[in-house]
Amino acid sequence: MGRLIKIFDTTLRDGEQSPGCSMNLQEKIQMAKQLEILKVDVIEAGFAIASPGDFAAVKEIAKSIKNCTVASLARTLPKDITCAWEAIQYAAQPRIHTFIATSDIHMKYKLKLKPDEVIESAISAVKLAKQYCADVEFSAEDATRSNPAFLYKIIKAVIDVGATVINIPDTVGYSTPDEIYSLIYGISQNVSNIHKAEISVHCHNDLGLAVANSLAAVKGGATQIECTINGIGERAGNAALEEIVMGIHTRKDIYSVDCNVETKQILRTSKLLSTITGIQVQPNKAIVGANAFAHESGIHQHGVMEERSTYEIMSPETIGLSQNKMVLGKHSGRHAFHERLKMLGFDVSKEELDRAFLRFKELADKKKEVDNRDIEAIMTKDFVEARKVYTLKNFVINSGNKMTAMATVKLAHHGKESEKVATGDGPVDAVFRAIEQIIGKKIILQDYSLHAVTEGKDAQGEAIVKIKGDQRIYTGRGLSTDVIEASIHAYVEALNKMVDDTPI
Repeated sequence: MGRLIKIFDTTLRDGEQSPGCSMNLQEKIQMAKQLEILKVDVIEAGFAIASPGDFAAVKEIAKSIKNCTVASLARTLPKDITCAWEAIQYAAQPRIHTFIATSDIHMKYKLKLKPDEVIESAISAVKLAKQYCADVEFSAEDATRSNPAFLYKIIKAVIDVGATVINIPDTVGYSTPDEIYSLIYGISQNVSNIHKAEISVHCHNDLGLAVANSLAAVKGGATQIECTINGIGERAGNAALEEIVMGIHTRKDIYSVDCNVETKQILRTSKLLSTITGIQVQPNKAIVGANAFAHESGIHQHGVMEERSTYEIMSPETIGLSQNKMVLGKHSGRHAFHERLKMLGFDVSKEELDRAFLRFKELADKKKEVDNRDIEAIMTKDFVEARKVYTLKNFVINSGNKMTAMATVKLAHHGKESEKVATGDGPVDAVFRAIEQIIGKKIILQDYSLHAVTEGKDAQGEAIVKIKGDQRIYTGRGLSTDVIEASIHAYVEALNKMVDDTPI
């Protein structure tokens, strides 16, 4: 084994800043627990001072996670540092991550500070953070557009007062692999005390080079990579964790490094994030896309059947893409179901098993065969479900190609049932209008999508609904073999999140 590269996951902080990717408290905690199972080294749980919801999320994640470092971002302001510590103090391995911009353009136009003032602010922040926490990370925002000589100076200064990790962000995705290699190597050669700290990189994907830049930085001497699941993040996103990890795993001959990530959990982690945010990865996405291990060309198919390595440089099983064809049905028992959950990586309590088994039986009565994708879908749905302020009691649809669609929907709310009838441009529009009448409020529908979880006429339909309320997007997900019912469940779940809002 070569050098060990730490994986710093910022899905819950930088990734969540991506439009449409906001998560509530329950979803953040569920995602953090899956990141712990994935065995990332550091989870950046949020920006504690950003909002009461963000503070609550960082605090609860710090309490819940035992096997990863938990970090909170903070500007170089005393109130930020103190707030970050108040949130992460419960962590088994806490880290304060403080930052300030170091490029000329940021110092002049955003900070309106002179270089010496920026250095003094950074020193003061690290000193204060060090009083609270032994592990302190300092980020030089927009480092790749900073003057290298100034960068060396500020890095040495913060290490002198206790910084344990130095992060070099390519904040606007401007760098190229050759440039970032040279920058990291230059830091290792020109900062006299750099041996006292780890070098980290945080690359954005504006030019599509985030992963390439991150791996080039490793070649230059970096020992930590900051990244997100599915590459989510502001603008064009961040370096994708799954691509970095599998790049390291597959090309050990080039990078000669390793990491602690449990690769068999990659696909499940990717799917969980897609479920929570409602943002699906494109089919041709590297590693986790639906087509990543698919072969349609006859020549490719023949080659793979003869020898996988002809057209597959990675084994699908490596990322958790199960090749198990065994199916469960309505006659399967609790023990078999529990064993399948464990095989799929779900560690459940007795109460969670009881609830999941009931859902499985309900589905098995509707489908002849229930495969792993069905089980993953119902489990993921069950684990991240919102509090049920409104619940669906029943619905009736009248629709046809020569009649106006009409829907009757009955919802329960705090023990009281309400039923309304509405017409619309199709059955889905009609049921959504009926629900609007029940709650007495106009809902702005931002997005609606529907797809099949598995193949076949009896496949579960998965509906994703996004609604807007008070400048915030709420995502709901519904599962059913009836696509209208799935759509209603998705709409009601999004509505419940809006009503029971715990903003992040």
